[in-house]
Amino acid sequence: LLSCAVGNTPSSSGIAQESQMAGGGAVLSIGQDIQGCFRNRDETCRVCKSYYVVILIGRLVIGQNGILSTPAVSCIIRKIKAAGGIILTASHSPGGPGGEFGVKFEVANGGPAPDIVSDKIYQISKTLEEYAICPDLKVDLSRLGRQEFDLENKFKPFRVEIVDSVDIYLNLLRSIFDFNAIRNLLTGPNQIKIRIDAMNGVMGPYVRRILCDELGAPANSAINCIPLEDFGGQPPDPNLTYATALLEAMRGGEYGFGAAFDADGDRYMILGQNGFFVNASDSLAIIAANLSCIPYFCQMGVRGFGRSMPTSTALDKVAKVMKIPVYETPTGWRYFSNLMDSGRCSLCGEESFGTGSDHLREKDGLWAVLVWLSILAARKQSVEEIVRDHWTKFGRHYYCRFDYEALEPRTAYFIMRDLEALITDKSFSHQQFAVGNNIYSVERTDSFEYIDPVDGTVTKRQGLRIIFSDASRLIFRMSASSHVRATLRIYAESYEKDPSQHNKEPQAVLSPLIAIALKISQIHERTGRKGPTVIT
Repeated sequence: LLSCAVGNTPSSSGIAQESQMAGGGAVLSIGQDIQGCFRNRDETCRVCKSYYVVILIGRLVIGQNGILSTPAVSCIIRKIKAAGGIILTASHSPGGPGGEFGVKFEVANGGPAPDIVSDKIYQISKTLEEYAICPDLKVDLSRLGRQEFDLENKFKPFRVEIVDSVDIYLNLLRSIFDFNAIRNLLTGPNQIKIRIDAMNGVMGPYVRRILCDELGAPANSAINCIPLEDFGGQPPDPNLTYATALLEAMRGGEYGFGAAFDADGDRYMILGQNGFFVNASDSLAIIAANLSCIPYFCQMGVRGFGRSMPTSTALDKVAKVMKIPVYETPTGWRYFSNLMDSGRCSLCGEESFGTGSDHLREKDGLWAVLVWLSILAARKQSVEEIVRDHWTKFGRHYYCRFDYEALEPRTAYFIMRDLEALITDKSFSHQQFAVGNNIYSVERTDSFEYIDPVDGTVTKRQGLRIIFSDASRLIFRMSASSHVRATLRIYAESYEKDPSQHNKEPQAVLSPLIAIALKISQIHERTGRKGPTVIT
């Protein structure tokens, strides 16, 4: 898998990019989270290095010890104007033997490869007959600086540069935020105590260097900061199911702010005192409503917002008040990258705890945490107070996601196929569902289709939507978590304007919608499951 994926991607993109480089070959950045599956960190980087020396790449830039967060990879690609980058990561999936392992290609803008590039890579991969490697290339990944090699290839010398990715990324953050304001929040007379869980992924060094050393948070504020190849046996997924250590610490009331990161640092979760949970859709909307707290946006302005289709419409309410356009896209950061490159979008987010801005072309977990700390510093309120004030002004979007993981792909496919046939039939339109005292009238249904406003590209079949007359939504979406497993997700959303109704439990409010979803999908009957794997 690794040899095939690495072999396909740079050969196509490298060839396309070489003619634009001023001699010496294209530049490629390589990094990974700590996750090791069938090869350890040194071995995976060795395979990459041994291959790139014989293709159209003249210089490699690699994070010290072979470790880079996904936001740092995007940052470095943009800073050095590289042709692209390779990330070896499982993101928020389980690691270690038997776990997940992925190879991700970032293009020259620092964002994920768009569909047109991925499709081209796949087509080329089917025609490859052979490739060459240089197995004896020895690079010290721990030593910062440039290392040069005299090889039998086009480029003399072939260069490998080991960089301090934390320092490069830190310098970018300094240009975005008021570090003095955040430092005063963490160390001043009215300081708050924070708890940050790196979940034994790549973010440990970034958290310690930036939040502790640079911004003054006590060293014991950060937990699980030692990167481990199996993430300590827990999936590095920042949610209420897996980030239990953080949740228990926050419930004790000692800490005013808590956050957790996934393995490669692009996803995050926010908790307030006593374990007050901020769902990702609300977090995105609250950030949008408070961008004036961030010097970067005061200087650059705000051109537009973007959200993935399954993300709640809380962002839309903010955009309407601010008179700023909002773009609804399929799930996948590559769609946001196109909007940001064209100057249409400044802030984007997904319901899966991914948020970012046009400072990079990737979602950025630590950036989102610093945004929240900036808001706390400026407003001098608690996390819960900020969230409740937001609900009072814009209304509350009750929201949840049911994940059915590790399904047999054929079963998941047929559930989605039959569900699409059901909801797109004319007889389903304007159907009413009575659940308890609630009556839900179907207003419209569809299989979500996206037309990119930049290049007109059409992306079809991105999830099934049922939208009711009261603006409630049910969404069904399937994703392949590996070649042998699939995940089916059900999203439920209900809007409530009345502040007196904002203190209810989301599961209680959404239970009628969930009952409808389970009835029409028959997911429990068809999978043998008694409930979802994860509820967010």
